[in-house]
Amino acid sequence: MGNNLDKIGLLQATSIAVGSMIGASIFSIFGLGARIAGQNLPLVFVLSGAIALLVAYSYAVMGSKIISNAGPMEFILQGFGDNLLTGALSFLFWMSYVVSISLFAKGFAGYLLPLLPLETSAASRAVVEVGVVLGFMALNLAGSERVGKVEFFIVLVKLGILALFVVLGLHTVHGDWVKPQLDAQHARQTLDGAAVFFLAYMGFGLVTNASEHMRDPQRNVPRAIYLSIFIVSVVYILVSVVAVGNLPLPELIKAEDFALAEAAKPFLGHWGYMLVSIGALFSIASALNATLYGGANIAYALARDGELPPVFQRKSWFQAPEGLYITVALSLFFTLMLNLNGIASVTSAVVMVIYLFVLAAHYRMTPQCGGRRSIIVIAWLLILGVFIALMIYLWQTSPLSFRATWATFAGSLLVEVVYRWRTGRELLVRELGTLAQGVRRFRR
Repeated sequence: MGNNLDKIGLLQATSIAVGSMIGASIFSIFGLGARIAGQNLPLVFVLSGAIALLVAYSYAVMGSKIISNAGPMEFILQGFGDNLLTGALSFLFWMSYVVSISLFAKGFAGYLLPLLPLETSAASRAVVEVGVVLGFMALNLAGSERVGKVEFFIVLVKLGILALFVVLGLHTVHGDWVKPQLDAQHARQTLDGAAVFFLAYMGFGLVTNASEHMRDPQRNVPRAIYLSIFIVSVVYILVSVVAVGNLPLPELIKAEDFALAEAAKPFLGHWGYMLVSIGALFSIASALNATLYGGANIAYALARDGELPPVFQRKSWFQAPEGLYITVALSLFFTLMLNLNGIASVTSAVVMVIYLFVLAAHYRMTPQCGGRRSIIVIAWLLILGVFIALMIYLWQTSPLSFRATWATFAGSLLVEVVYRWRTGRELLVRELGTLAQGVRRFRR
């Protein structure tokens, strides 16, 4: 476990969650958001933030009692025991981090190369993608405290750039352009937007994946979760008000991936493009750093508890778990070999399924963990509704992504069946409500 000097504090833990949530999406989603919700986009972030807080309630309550870098997967395993389904979810959850790292690496290269005096090609893109992932892998080798400090610095820079965007843009906002429209059609579009953009808040769970490396996790895990969601909600709402209020909707929709840069032009001109590009680089870098840190921690913790092969926890070069190297190697494979646009939707669906199981586990464990079951039930029903809305949205807009989502679920279950069959590992019987004190270890 190490001493307190080697651990991260409240601000560093909050930075890891904020860094993951305010990633590439905030610079590329506003065109899509304008297309879905129109001028109700700020309202979308209010609703999706409220839903995220309901889910975060269970993460905060359980995270203060169950201290494990496996985070939500440990919550699920404590609530439901070890079985084929939870084993498949363990593999699936780790893979969602691997794919997210790949997406961030591609996004970083996409923003960096146009700013460099280099010809954009497949080779130059690959060099940047590999370089940024290996760079943050090296940072992870330096330890949790170093990761937390760097993340805190990057998040400060990123929030500073976004604050400048908001402060300079608020005085030119057209009030009528951001006034909510509450007729039936716009209400439906707002709900569709909330279903899609709820995913922009899904990084708060990273706090629980660092709980073993935190000082006073019983107090700091809940605080970091709530503080990170509050910060991110304020940023999303204010940035969306400035973007929608400064650029007519048709132009915002037309700009698509660079909508935020276009929204900065009316009050910042060419410097707006540079400001947004630099902000995007810092945002993607912090998201990649936080996700790589969380993914490596999850791989190690799940291997330690027998949910992933032992190789993931074995120490290797520089005394780092091999799970870190496996996570990096697999993410680089996906980055260089695959088109990940459709897989991003799969990752979002996976996280929602994890949320549903975490909430159900909390409901079962309220006698041991505490918490109000009425809040848990409301949150579970809302997430189920959001998941169904996402599936409908994918079916209507990208049937391939819809099929890929369910194929991924089935494939993970198949991997778990084969893993247990090949290794002869028996299902473990976990006593419901046995709370983790420090590091949990279970018989394989």
